[in-house]
Amino acid sequence: MEQTAKKQAKFIVSGGGTGGHIFPAISIANALKQQLPDSDILFVGAENRMEMERVPKAGYRIVGLPVSGFDRKHLLRNVKTLFNAARSLRKARGIVKNFKPDVAIGVGGYASGPLLKAAASMGVPTLLQEQNSYAGVTNKMLADKADCICVAYKGMERFFPAEKIILTGNPVRQDLLNKVNREEAFEHFGLVEGKPVLLVVGGSLGAGTINRSMMRYVDELEASGIQVIWQTGRYYINGIKQQLKDKELKYIHVMEFIDRMDYAYNVANLVISRAGAGTISELCLLGEAVILVPSPNVAEDHQTKNAMALVQENAAIMVTDAQAEESLVPSALDLLGRPAQNQSGQPERLTELAENILKLAQHDSAQRIAAEVIKLMK
Repeated sequence: MEQTAKKQAKFIVSGGGTGGHIFPAISIANALKQQLPDSDILFVGAENRMEMERVPKAGYRIVGLPVSGFDRKHLLRNVKTLFNAARSLRKARGIVKNFKPDVAIGVGGYASGPLLKAAASMGVPTLLQEQNSYAGVTNKMLADKADCICVAYKGMERFFPAEKIILTGNPVRQDLLNKVNREEAFEHFGLVEGKPVLLVVGGSLGAGTINRSMMRYVDELEASGIQVIWQTGRYYINGIKQQLKDKELKYIHVMEFIDRMDYAYNVANLVISRAGAGTISELCLLGEAVILVPSPNVAEDHQTKNAMALVQENAAIMVTDAQAEESLVPSALDLLGRPAQNQSGQPERLTELAENILKLAQHDSAQRIAAEVIKLMK
């Protein structure tokens, strides 16, 4: 490491265009800062996307590229997309030439394409991080020139050269791993210990299908006595409150957003969730029994493939978006209400799911990815 003591280490982290790529990017940057405190880190994202706001809030500089994803429904609109892709590649070359990074890191999403392509063509070592069990288009295009590819799932040799793959997992929110006072956690949500808890989350904006599924069976849920923490998301909270205004709910706690996910995960016996890569990594690390409802509105149906990777290990149950309104809540009630119980008082099937998902956990992912980045410097 004598070289890094004399010369400041410089890294470019690129990705975004979609929210799922921003958190891992920032986590990797933070881990690099921990391992090399004097390093200089520059982010490159897509203009007018959320990373342009979120990355500076995390304390890092960011430069935007005029890049956008392909419109698969309206092909003529892609003339502008192709023009912007060429502009982005030229701008990316300029960024790499001026910043002179030791390593360029791509976390997926169309923003990383031009930057990583430019870096590789200019002799800069590159590392890719793939969050999903089905590789994204950008990472597949960049894989041949990449020096190292960090993945979160086994079996990624289907997409990438086997000799470049390292299984690291996805970075997760560190606060979720802190020790939680269980009594405080139950009190926070107004719950009582000793009764099963169902946690329902659809992301900060919400998931319409999950919310409709809950509304359809809200009376059955209340009658069951199962305690429910139901995060509706910002888009849906007002409409749901309006629909529930005449109901007296003792066990169902409806909220727009859960501010203490560490508490929520701690008290939950079963989780209902979408199947985003980051969420699944959290569920694995925390050993949560889960019913996954993959979103059908993501590129290449990533979430279904993420969910199936767990289902094949008997580590989760999947209900498709199309089946959810009919069978999601009955599946949850069935899991939480089985008569066969183990010594802990929890239904056997829930314990089995929790134990199996915990086996898939990858620990210290951001630190391990940062270590691979630093190896490329040497």
